[in-house]
Amino acid sequence: MSCGLSLLLSLTAWAAENAPTSFPVGKSIRDFGVSPTNSAAANRERLQEAIDWAAPRGAALFVEPTDEPYPVDGGLVVRMNASLIGVHGPVGRGTRHPTKPQPVGSVFRIEDEARPFFTVEAATQLRGLQFWYPKQTLKDPAKIIRYPPTIQVSRERPAQGVTLSSLTFYGEYIAMDFNAPRGRPCEQILIEHCYGYPLSGEFVRIDYCYDIPRVLHCHVNPANQRFIAGGYSRAVIDAVVAARTFTYAINHTDNAVLMDVFTFGVYGGAYLGPATYGQLTSFNLDCVTVGIHKLGDGTFNRNWQIAQGSIIANTGPKVEDIHPIIVEGQGHTALSNVEAFSGGNGALTTLDKSQDFLLIRGDKRLTVTLSGCRMRNYVADSPITCLNPEALVQAVACVDKEERLFNQILQSTNSHP
Repeated sequence: MSCGLSLLLSLTAWAAENAPTSFPVGKSIRDFGVSPTNSAAANRERLQEAIDWAAPRGAALFVEPTDEPYPVDGGLVVRMNASLIGVHGPVGRGTRHPTKPQPVGSVFRIEDEARPFFTVEAATQLRGLQFWYPKQTLKDPAKIIRYPPTIQVSRERPAQGVTLSSLTFYGEYIAMDFNAPRGRPCEQILIEHCYGYPLSGEFVRIDYCYDIPRVLHCHVNPANQRFIAGGYSRAVIDAVVAARTFTYAINHTDNAVLMDVFTFGVYGGAYLGPATYGQLTSFNLDCVTVGIHKLGDGTFNRNWQIAQGSIIANTGPKVEDIHPIIVEGQGHTALSNVEAFSGGNGALTTLDKSQDFLLIRGDKRLTVTLSGCRMRNYVADSPITCLNPEALVQAVACVDKEERLFNQILQSTNSHP
């Protein structure tokens, strides 16, 4: 045996003998007595003790994987500086026990119908976790359980700096609620690589966030439990559409960034509220009634840049309600390389058409520009329905439902030449 090989084998044996037995940046939640065999109440008490230990140290708690999920009651507070870290990237079709219809790994089993599961404070992190609501219905809309949010921003303290990454939700009603009180706004919220299908239709909602919230690479799909117990029924998906909510809702927020976001089988894709501005790029809003609803309560910076995306608007009570994009209020909307089309899908009830491509409403001055947009499967004569006499709209190098070039200027009578 060569000297080099002998040294390598010796080092390998030493490393195996001296490998760390605990999570290198903190402790396992098992060190605090959290166990799959405990009651949900006992695990809640012990997990809160673990978080309280981690917070003053800025430590991370390892959610040790197991073949049986951890039953835990809600009402937990992820205190400032604490992190909980599991082993998963987002698992959008579910992990699966070898013999039972349940997930495995770093999984919390939630049945508490009264309290949000986690309330997060500043400088906190949740990563690599799964949240499972085993009692949630898959088939009967009358049996939908209206669980509180799985993750909720603190209402008591401003939460500035929260990272939610690689999380998967099964059976949730509202996934991530960052509707902060006006007097305690949240800031620097990063939500990335999160998967689920909330039965309220609300996956991420943000209010009073004044420092660049980012929602990146998120995927909302009713088939997310396919490997566990199958997908949701058509009746349940139709009920989610009927809730008339938006998957991604942004209110009172500065410079929001939504990138690479997907949703399917909901009423609305992205709601960009009156007191907001930002960017929405590289998106797919599939089987919706309204893809994007953009508003504005002023002319200074109520502007959204919307680019590189597709919208399939095809579901709702009647075709007249179906609009890929709605713009109203004030401010500017820039649409670039956004396409919309409609058709059928067996997963839910569809009407296979939209009324138009863009609906503009209101009576205040607003501006909209479109470039390189592909517009089809709408029933109106024109892809743009303008009901606002004060709007200024210009479309350049777009294509209508007849595959004709569409270049048009709509200018109010009060506009200056």
